[in-house]
Amino acid sequence: MKFDKSKALQEKAHALIPGGTHVYAKGDDQYPINAPGFIERGKGCHVWDVDGNEFIEYGMGLRAVSLGHGYPSVVEAAYRQMRIGTNFVRSNPIEFECAEMLASFIPSAEMVKFGKNGSDVTTAAVKLARACTGRDIVAVCADQPFFSVDDWFIGSTPFSAGIPKAVQELTVKFHYNDLESLRRLFSEFPDRIACVILEAEAAIAPVSGFLEGLQELVRKNGAIFILDEMITGFRWHLGGAQTYYGLRPDLSTFGKAIANGFSVGALVGRRDLMERGGLHHDKERVFLLSTTHGAEAHGLAAAIETMRVYRDAGVVEHFYRVGERLRKGIERAIANSHLEGYFAVLGKEPNLIYATRDEQKKPSQAFRTLFLQETIKRGLLMPSLVVSFSHSDADIDRTIEGISEALPVYRKALEDGVEKYLDGRPVKAVFRRFN
Repeated sequence: MKFDKSKALQEKAHALIPGGTHVYAKGDDQYPINAPGFIERGKGCHVWDVDGNEFIEYGMGLRAVSLGHGYPSVVEAAYRQMRIGTNFVRSNPIEFECAEMLASFIPSAEMVKFGKNGSDVTTAAVKLARACTGRDIVAVCADQPFFSVDDWFIGSTPFSAGIPKAVQELTVKFHYNDLESLRRLFSEFPDRIACVILEAEAAIAPVSGFLEGLQELVRKNGAIFILDEMITGFRWHLGGAQTYYGLRPDLSTFGKAIANGFSVGALVGRRDLMERGGLHHDKERVFLLSTTHGAEAHGLAAAIETMRVYRDAGVVEHFYRVGERLRKGIERAIANSHLEGYFAVLGKEPNLIYATRDEQKKPSQAFRTLFLQETIKRGLLMPSLVVSFSHSDADIDRTIEGISEALPVYRKALEDGVEKYLDGRPVKAVFRRFN
């Protein structure tokens, strides 16, 4: 498999674009040396790079492409809207139509406000919580990787250059499945925490009573409970992870899977909170969300059609079924290569990831690189194991076959040293202070 065109374009891209890409998770430092640098087109769950190599993709546009690349009815819905206009000087009726449809799925969605991405809406949620509580501190889950590109979150990571110390100090962290760690924060900062934000579930499942206890603890301390459903929304359940787990967040945020790759994010929540960004109240106004492209009509048309497919075609059920098929197949391959404890499949079926560990069973970027390298050679592009509605049983079985061929190389690397099998340098973590 050759990547000559990709490598030539990568050189040019780094000269013009910082990092060579507009999304850090797509950067060259996240993939082996011999990998597709640029994807030219996709259909369903298959993609082709600029060199003409074909791959079965997992991750699907960082989980944003839930139905599949170029999904016909979504593309057609967006195209029809584009033909008659994408953005006007006043609101388009499709804004209400899309908001109404989203609210029909999400029990806590008494009001809806759209943005273009997840960071738009999580930051709006934090601002709203601060305004409504009169408090400044934000508590985020330390064990979940990402909530926003904005200062209130990035300031809490090692990638915090350029963010004032005063801003960094306004974000504090608790641990998932550890109510006591959150309770300590409320004790340490009494009447100062505006909101608590987390995902209902990421790689690790919630222990019994954790989510319910967290919701109760947040409300008892007068803070706002924000549920980040960027990934879990429309994957765990049509009504989100909040419906799956029986929660009632004050505010919640959606994106990614909502519009099959079109740029749509949504903040939903309690009417008394959301209305602070509106016109019908006598309190101080909140500049909630107001962006030129925040409710582009073609993106909302794509969202409406995507939600319709979810509702009518059993999409979530498909995620669980093919995700389970993938998990079981990989676990058989792990057992066959005697890699228990070294390579693992984690997470819930609609959003599986994998863990790579070294000889001491410690997390290893070098072994992650090796796994990526060997699966790319076999026509698989899998920074994660996230499936789409377009992944068929045949795609899953071909994937299991490729992983079954790659894992024996992993086994040999544990015995002989990973450097012997790696072509080039290991990948690196996105959130790091220096290159």
